[in-house]
Amino acid sequence: MTDPASRPTRHRDAGLWSLIHTERAALAADLADLTDEQWGTPSLCTGLTVREVLAHLTAGAALNPLRWLAGVIRCRFDFDRQVAMRLAEQLGASPAETLDRFRGVITGTTKPPLPIVAMLGETIVHGEDIRRPLGIVREYPMETLTVVADYYRRSDLVVLVRGRISGLCLVANDGPFTAGSGLLVAGTTLALTMAMTGRGTYCDELEGEGVATLRDRCGTP
Repeated sequence: MTDPASRPTRHRDAGLWSLIHTERAALAADLADLTDEQWGTPSLCTGLTVREVLAHLTAGAALNPLRWLAGVIRCRFDFDRQVAMRLAEQLGASPAETLDRFRGVITGTTKPPLPIVAMLGETIVHGEDIRRPLGIVREYPMETLTVVADYYRRSDLVVLVRGRISGLCLVANDGPFTAGSGLLVAGTTLALTMAMTGRGTYCDELEGEGVATLRDRCGTP
């Protein structure tokens, strides 16, 4: 017999996967007509092109806990090395193959040992790492952005955020997201999310006496 207490969790998980699938499909559509030159554009992830970031997203969506652990052991617990290894596995021989491989995981529910919401965060943040340098603008659903912003402000699991926003009061001017107390940092939910995750260029879109502090803590980019 199904435990009634598990139903809200399953419903929430299904809802998160639906958001992830929507964002993956939107990203694939945005990249469908890129030229080879555009695929080589530097992303907001230092040292990676937009094509390589897309391969990184594919790798995360194709990596179950067992394969993740096997890779960690193979790379002798060098997590950066494993990320590079898995990226290379999904890059393919051409940009078209890179995109095809990403399309193959759009509706998947495979993930490494991370919360589902972390996968949504990766999709949004790395999607912006790709879109921003290409001049592509996506109008994200506010529900999606708010879920991601609230996740990051509470967690250091994938990205070290809490220290970056300590002593700051983040206030979205386009949605319900707020976090913390202290020096004000205000702006769109997207800009706050990207700045929280270390993308300093988005601080240009924020205002308030806490922006300089947040910018200093972001480093590069």
